[in-house]
Amino acid sequence: MSGTSAALQPPADAVTPVRHPDAPAPGELLGAHYGQCFGCGGEQPHGLHLEARAGEGVSITAEFTVRPAHQGAPGLAHGGVLATALDEALGSLNWLLRTIAVTGRLETDFVRPVPVGTVLHLQAEVTAVAGRKIYCTATGRVGGPDGPVAVRADALFVEVKVDHFVDHGRQEEIRAVMEDPDQVRRVRAFEVNP
Repeated sequence: MSGTSAALQPPADAVTPVRHPDAPAPGELLGAHYGQCFGCGGEQPHGLHLEARAGEGVSITAEFTVRPAHQGAPGLAHGGVLATALDEALGSLNWLLRTIAVTGRLETDFVRPVPVGTVLHLQAEVTAVAGRKIYCTATGRVGGPDGPVAVRADALFVEVKVDHFVDHGRQEEIRAVMEDPDQVRRVRAFEVNP
């Protein structure tokens, strides 16, 4: 990516990311971490409904269809929606590390317009880890996984404990998640950057 700030450059002591042994297998659909998530949740009528799959190493592929509710200029995806798609794809990488993390910084380049009706194909990977900091990059392409680049981003995620969400989230939603009898759903709600 061009113009990446110094804050997104891994320090000299950063290490190569290692996929967690319990991470989803390559090709496995990751699914939504929380039904109300604007990025991946199926319960959001105007959400992106982004679907991510585990890739090789510490990478994922994802896609979403730009719908009329996602437009900014007539017939074109809103830049903020495209940034959200990149952020969601990048956040999904944390499932492969089995780490709870939130976005600390996201820098986005908008390369070409993305028309409504387009399926945006995203690829993301973790490039380095330094303590609680996770450095990653993503690219969005139109017309297929090898199509022309439309958007790209570099990001820094920061590992947090579940208390981050409990302390800062709206109590009604936190309580509903914590009282969910489905233990898997309860745990997954906090697995990725919400």
